[in-house]
Amino acid sequence: MRTRVAARETLPGSAPKRPPHLREGDVLGLVAPAGFVADRFGIADIEATVRAMGLVPKAAPNLLAREGYLAGSDETRAKDLMAMFADDEVRAIMAVRGGWGSARLLPYLDFAAIARKPKLFTGFSDNTALHLALTARSGVTSIHGPNAAASWPPQAWDAFRRLAFDKATPTYTVPSSNGPDLAGRGPALRTFHGGKARGRLLGGNLTVLSALVGTPYLPDFAGAILFLEDTHESEYRIDRMLTQLALAGILDTVAGVVVGQCTQCHNPDGGYANFTVYEVLDRRFSGLGVPAFQGAMIGHIAQQVSIPVGVIAEIDADAGTLRILEPVVS
Repeated sequence: MRTRVAARETLPGSAPKRPPHLREGDVLGLVAPAGFVADRFGIADIEATVRAMGLVPKAAPNLLAREGYLAGSDETRAKDLMAMFADDEVRAIMAVRGGWGSARLLPYLDFAAIARKPKLFTGFSDNTALHLALTARSGVTSIHGPNAAASWPPQAWDAFRRLAFDKATPTYTVPSSNGPDLAGRGPALRTFHGGKARGRLLGGNLTVLSALVGTPYLPDFAGAILFLEDTHESEYRIDRMLTQLALAGILDTVAGVVVGQCTQCHNPDGGYANFTVYEVLDRRFSGLGVPAFQGAMIGHIAQQVSIPVGVIAEIDADAGTLRILEPVVS
């Protein structure tokens, strides 16, 4: 099977900037770019998790701030994030949770300063806005992985550790089965279009990504491997967001597509009038003419794997594999 190679293997203007890898005893900055943390006991639990990673937690000054559903004002949250990038003691940065609000920070961030002193940023869900903006405006690679408040079961922790500490380039495979019944049903491979493709990994949460279309914070997807996940979205909303990406010309330029988990993505009203989410995905991706599959352990699941953003990877849509070809950290 011939491999479809990306038209561009570097980010516009320059090669990606890799932040330094993590080491035991390093300081991990904790920020809340979106939703608020309920109380100081929640922070204590998060800090205990960070210590279990072998790292030293450092909470942003305003980590317990709250303004409505946000963790403080936009300016306050942006100031906390920039302070962590500027702090020489802090080796890497992790979002404590998602929610909504990360996109609101983007006009307040100094991407030139971030590019001068890159640090590893990790988070997912609403933090997709930060991953995409870091790629588009600073060229800094990052990790789409569990937020600090996640449960961090062994599979999730091992995937993050290998990328962030060991500078590994793993291969992820869609599980063949994940259920107790006779057929072992679970998040199995669904191939929309077969083949192999190589390109820069870009993506994240579909809802957040689609909302950045038309802004200066969305990277160039030409020749990229697009990865997507979402949660609690009805089938018609998934259809609408994918249509937005198609109408914006994004889907016509990608080298391949990996869809992770779409957790609880169904219309609560139910009924046979709906497309299933798999039909929506199949109708959109099978006709693109590029390798595309669904089933990767990416998204709103406890055992999610960490995905490096901005590095070169190769997918095999027939085998359901995602192979990382270069480290996300230096």
